[in-house]
Amino acid sequence: MSTVNVSRRKFLGTTAVVGGGLVVGFSLSGCSRAPLPIEKTEGSLVPNAFLQITPDNVVRFYCPRDEMGQGVTTGLGTLICEELDYDPVNLDVAFAGVHSDYGIPGAGIQMTGGSGSIRAHYEQLRQVGADTRALLVEAAARDLGVARERITTADGHVLADGERHAYGRFVATAQTLTAQEGAPLKAPSEFRYIGKELPRIDSIAKATGTAQFGIDVDIPGMHHAVVVRSPVAGARLKSVDKTKARQMPGVTHVLEISSGVAVVAEKFWQAKTAAETIEPEWEDAPLGAVSTQTVRDDYQAGLQTDEGLVGPEEGDLDAGFAAAETVVESEYWVPYLAHAPLEPMNAVVKLENGEADLWTGTQSPTVAQGLVARFAGLEEEKVRVHNAYLGGGFGRRATMTHVIEATELAVATGKPIQLLWSRADDMRHGVYRPASLMRIKAGVDAEGHLSTWDAARVGGNITPDSIENLLPGLFPGLDASTVTWMAGLSDDLTKGWFADPSSVEGLHADYDFENLRVTHTTVDHGLPLTFWRSVGHSYTAFAKESMVDELAEAAGVDPIEFRLSNTKNNPRLHNVIRVAGERASRMRPGAGHHLGFAAHHSFATDVAQVAEVSVSSGKIRVHKVLCVVDCGTAVNPDVVRAQMEGGIMFGLTAALYGKLELENGAIRESNFHDYPILRMDEAPEVEVVILDNGTEPTGVGEPGLPPIAPAVANAVYLATGMRVRSLPFDLEASRVEGLSQWRVPPRDPFWPHSGRV
Repeated sequence: MSTVNVSRRKFLGTTAVVGGGLVVGFSLSGCSRAPLPIEKTEGSLVPNAFLQITPDNVVRFYCPRDEMGQGVTTGLGTLICEELDYDPVNLDVAFAGVHSDYGIPGAGIQMTGGSGSIRAHYEQLRQVGADTRALLVEAAARDLGVARERITTADGHVLADGERHAYGRFVATAQTLTAQEGAPLKAPSEFRYIGKELPRIDSIAKATGTAQFGIDVDIPGMHHAVVVRSPVAGARLKSVDKTKARQMPGVTHVLEISSGVAVVAEKFWQAKTAAETIEPEWEDAPLGAVSTQTVRDDYQAGLQTDEGLVGPEEGDLDAGFAAAETVVESEYWVPYLAHAPLEPMNAVVKLENGEADLWTGTQSPTVAQGLVARFAGLEEEKVRVHNAYLGGGFGRRATMTHVIEATELAVATGKPIQLLWSRADDMRHGVYRPASLMRIKAGVDAEGHLSTWDAARVGGNITPDSIENLLPGLFPGLDASTVTWMAGLSDDLTKGWFADPSSVEGLHADYDFENLRVTHTTVDHGLPLTFWRSVGHSYTAFAKESMVDELAEAAGVDPIEFRLSNTKNNPRLHNVIRVAGERASRMRPGAGHHLGFAAHHSFATDVAQVAEVSVSSGKIRVHKVLCVVDCGTAVNPDVVRAQMEGGIMFGLTAALYGKLELENGAIRESNFHDYPILRMDEAPEVEVVILDNGTEPTGVGEPGLPPIAPAVANAVYLATGMRVRSLPFDLEASRVEGLSQWRVPPRDPFWPHSGRV
């Protein structure tokens, strides 16, 4: 391996992306000397890294971000097509290979996450389309002998002197010209595609089964691998008897690799069956002494210490509490969660003639390339990444231990290897959303204003583990000890120097706090952690918005009016609260149904939700959710609506069912029978109202999730008189634990149509 000099710029840019930051600024092409990973059709025009136009007028878009159901190919393709004057429905989309031109603008790394794809590329890809259109107009002017000013474009054609010519006619001349950057962009009033509900580009391929996911890959000579791993994270292999597995039909290899014992066979089922005969012994690991109750007890102890790191802090807490007429203090618990994407982890690695090919669906082709290079002993340029559709990501597919395993086995066997994790493998040996215990003490003055907000969170940190997983792929030339040191530095910083922003984000924002403090105490038991859909907001919104409702009731103020009076300095969130409140006042919930409210800002987007809920025999049923969202310019309103709906269903699954239990350090759950997801007959009706304020787009993949749990919890309180402060909702457990008491449900003073009978 070659020695790599890790520049300060690359390291800072990488960690900014990992930490959820977004750096603005871009170049269209030419920022790398490496050839573009584009298979050029004969006679076609490739004016930049993102487009290829063929003589028969096929416009191919090389999408720099990864499609995992969030509609990124449609959204980014629409940006280019708007300025290119080409119907997005006709766009031919290919997933971009690894190249610096495809990195997040200003950061370099190819990674999809943080609801940042449209935000990052909004201006860049529009400029790509505008510059390409200008190039084609110049070529047409020369070929037709017509002044550029007399040429217009529409639907992939040049219009001149009453005649219509396909773009493809001019690609030969365009190849002889120098593409200029900086062509004028359209004014929003001229948009034909942005802001319109257009069909998704990938809908036909997915409906017909022609869309290729990583799990679909099949190449000649491919062998299949299954890995047996320790049930306790961090435990090393002590011994294993491979004799029986080696004698099973179709088995070619039984090997020890870095993560456990692998069985390689001609067919997947042969490998799986043989793997079930292996009974390895594992060394003890610290996590082996931990149960879920251990975690809760240790977190509770962490709340009692004064050793937490102080994060955001403003004003004077003592003065704020002294001025408060009403003070409320509550604790909120959320468990570990799995990502549970429908397509489990998989990768195909082929090594041949000193080069490698990787087929997979990943949230970071850059990291995937680096991991294959590191573990195959190759230069990065010798590794080709063939990215596919992702059958769900939610943060899970940014951690790629499965790529490492497949590479190790390809090296050891000399065969093309498809490694496939079962769902139980992913549930029990993956990476997880951290558990959290949060305490909020807050005060309200006589005028109903939030005078003080003192919030604390205890739990593991999200960013250090994520950095540790990414670094070997981002810097494949670094030796292992340096990677370990860099990862350890991140861990040390978030434990002893500053609170990990991803761990406390959303716990302290949104409202007009005069006096504020957030503290964080790291208690980490060693279960691998990573980003989960909406990251820290997935649990902090539950605590924050539940507390806001508690404060409103204690102060005797309508919960919506309370939010409005305390968001005067946050106009976008204030507006979504106002609109949601107005629409809620016109809702007509059924008998015995109750309306709960929550609002939250995440990924630069503001969302307010109203949940219509009933409770019968201790079972919670969510009938309808009103969702009001301000995400700036909605590039495709139908995609925005779908993402809000998806976020609500994902968050509602977690609120009603989601939890992983630790027993002696091992995850107990293994599949959807004991880690259930929301069923169709349980799914509520969802109404999405999009407020387009005309600003540049903000995120939509994750912001729909955070408000749903507190909105439901606040409705449950109106239905039962019980504050539920633990997820997933368990009314009987909440009563027994004394977090709240059953009592006569309160009168609904805040909803004119509560449905109470």
